[in-house]
Amino acid sequence: MAKQSTFTCTNCGAVHSKWSGRCDECGAWNTITEDSGLSEGAGSASLGQARGKAIALSDLVSDEQPPARTRSGMAELDRVLGGGLVPASAVLVGGDPGIGKSTVLLQAAAAFAGAGLKAVYVSGEEAAAQVRMRAKRLGLEGASVRLAAETNLRDILTTLDKERPDVAIIDSIQTMWLDTVGSAPGSVSQVRAAAHELTRFAKRRGISVVLVGHVTKEGQIAGPRVVEHMVDTVLYFEGERGHQFRILRAVKNRFGPADEIGVFEMTGSGLQEVANPSVLFLSDREQQSAGSVVFAGIEGTRPVLCEFQALVSPAPAGQARRSVVGWDGGRLAMILAVLEARCGIPFAGLDVYLNIAGGLRVTEPAADLAVAAALLSAREDVSLPANTVVFGEISLSGNLRPVGQTETRLKEARKLGFEAAILPEGSKASAETGVRAQKMPDLQALVGDVFGAG
Repeated sequence: MAKQSTFTCTNCGAVHSKWSGRCDECGAWNTITEDSGLSEGAGSASLGQARGKAIALSDLVSDEQPPARTRSGMAELDRVLGGGLVPASAVLVGGDPGIGKSTVLLQAAAAFAGAGLKAVYVSGEEAAAQVRMRAKRLGLEGASVRLAAETNLRDILTTLDKERPDVAIIDSIQTMWLDTVGSAPGSVSQVRAAAHELTRFAKRRGISVVLVGHVTKEGQIAGPRVVEHMVDTVLYFEGERGHQFRILRAVKNRFGPADEIGVFEMTGSGLQEVANPSVLFLSDREQQSAGSVVFAGIEGTRPVLCEFQALVSPAPAGQARRSVVGWDGGRLAMILAVLEARCGIPFAGLDVYLNIAGGLRVTEPAADLAVAAALLSAREDVSLPANTVVFGEISLSGNLRPVGQTETRLKEARKLGFEAAILPEGSKASAETGVRAQKMPDLQALVGDVFGAG
């Protein structure tokens, strides 16, 4: 009987019986590709033998200790991993080409080797000599890291089974080729099968595996989304090409907090850790000017201060532009609508540009009030005091909602010399922080009290 093909959407992982131009599940176009199974399994009439048995949750030993983490010595990497590398875990690292994924992972391999782990670095994109050249440039030529240049997954698994390392880095998952799957390397079937085999190998042998993944033009890791579900931790390496800052962000972590970030600075000798990112993002800050507002945010578990910059200028008739870098453009449109509907501040016929200095990307709603303040400052040409930070969430009614970890934000602001804060009414801010809190009940109060507009 001929084998029946299936088709998988590379965007959402939905399975279809035939090819079509548009996925019915997610609505994406031209994302459906022909697929094949991981292997030829047994028929539906046969059942596998029971090799284990289910046990009651109450029968588990309550005082059983979790597996010991291994710290690499790179504090920012250990922070993102949740405190260190967990044995028998699978980590997926994604990022744009040239952002520094291979560099930071080669440094991580050397750091883990220096911490006493046996590390193997497998490159499917570069020859071993090229990896050694990069290691020499980074000053790591003396690191006790084993190198291999291979794309055949069977050969790689055989080598890892023989070497028995503590951590293996695979660069990258899109170059891996499994002979049991009849499709080209980088296809949906190959990526899924290779990730499945490597994850199973990590759990079976107790080896920590780090997989490098390319990203699509939308910024998502290329290949089926099921790969992100297979692994324990998913990290994204972010940064703008024109900036020296790089941010390693955890979007999934079974062993630690998600949305944790580690900050690095790209230098001629590799990526250097940044212990206090707030100082870094504010170090090049100019003298206080209209449209510039400092936001006290939270990234994961750490407070981070950054600068929002806004520019409002007259636009040609009917051609007003809205340009955003580092923030959500839809949320900017919402704030502009609230300012016009609730506060009577029109932006029609005006170009609006919003940027976060330093290449940082902010996603939390607590930045709403800082964005509104920057827009008002730019439109009215009125500068906020240089020693003031702003944070708070804006509702569609124009009211301001308190946000979490207010004390942590204010303490970080005080540490960097800020003396005042504009925040929503109802926020829990004690005098012990040393920051003078100016609380606003709604957006209209900010417009009238701070900018004298409206």
